[in-house]
Amino acid sequence: MVTGRGPDWLVQIASSLINIVALLGVFLTLFALISVLERKILGRMQNRYGPNRVGPFGLFQPVADGIKMLIKEDIVPARADKVVHFLAPVLIAAAGSNNKYSMLGAMRAIAQMISYELPLIITVLPVVMIVGSLNPDKIVGAQAAYSLGFMPHWFVFTPWGAVAFILFFVSGLVESNRTPFDVPEGESEIVAGHMTEYSGFKYATFFMAEYIGMFAISGLGVTLFLGGWHAPIHFLEFIPSYVWFFVKLSILLFVYIWLRGTLPRTRIDQIMNFAWKFMLPMAFTCFIAAAVWHFTGRGLRGWLSSLGVIAVVYVTLSILLDTRRKFAPRTYRFAE
Repeated sequence: MVTGRGPDWLVQIASSLINIVALLGVFLTLFALISVLERKILGRMQNRYGPNRVGPFGLFQPVADGIKMLIKEDIVPARADKVVHFLAPVLIAAAGSNNKYSMLGAMRAIAQMISYELPLIITVLPVVMIVGSLNPDKIVGAQAAYSLGFMPHWFVFTPWGAVAFILFFVSGLVESNRTPFDVPEGESEIVAGHMTEYSGFKYATFFMAEYIGMFAISGLGVTLFLGGWHAPIHFLEFIPSYVWFFVKLSILLFVYIWLRGTLPRTRIDQIMNFAWKFMLPMAFTCFIAAAVWHFTGRGLRGWLSSLGVIAVVYVTLSILLDTRRKFAPRTYRFAE
């Protein structure tokens, strides 16, 4: 079929190319920006200088890093599978399609911490149950109202929503392989873990994929729990919606960086215990608490009932998982 605007196949190809270029432009720009910001923020937290030599205030540091990665020697271990070695960084950054089921399947297939997939998915279910839709527009629209003219109806301001958001964010830390859950990488201990044999632009591609995961988890968190692109106060709605979305996204990305500069790496046994013995029960509790909140009218009564359900389960888990009974108190001795 040929229309006045050109053949359908040509229009589809042009549309796909425009979407690809737009996505690459946005993600590459955010990747460059967040890389230099993370180094500056960590430098300030650790009382040292971040990038400050290349360009004004070190803002051209990502450009210098990109040039270095492009011209750096590409080393491939002699006994490595050359094809797999080449395709690994490409596939981890470019896998996925416009098919939503394929995207979800790919996300599950490449997940490095299977134990945290269950809490990650289960904490989304209360939002879907309350809204009655998987459509992101409807989820954001359900949080668009304001009570008393200024208080937002974001799900994070409900007891079940606040706990589900924290669990979702922690699970996102694991899925993004970020500190304190970066055990597979172990950058300061085993030289980037599974990326040890990669150098130059291949290493940069792995690095970019990690940041893309941060953007994805943070964007989902904003959409599901923080009102999406809506302003926190009604009279601030005159500010463009995309500004609010990127402000919220930036705050969550800052928390990612903040945690990296603050918390030590956890052991693998601690990560697994935390997932199965605490995160998973609390995720199911959020599901039940959301149902209680909904069926008791979504008012003050529902708010208190939901809080009660969460508090009972949290206190019970705290008693059952009390680690003080498993470890003797530490004794510090100083050399004389």
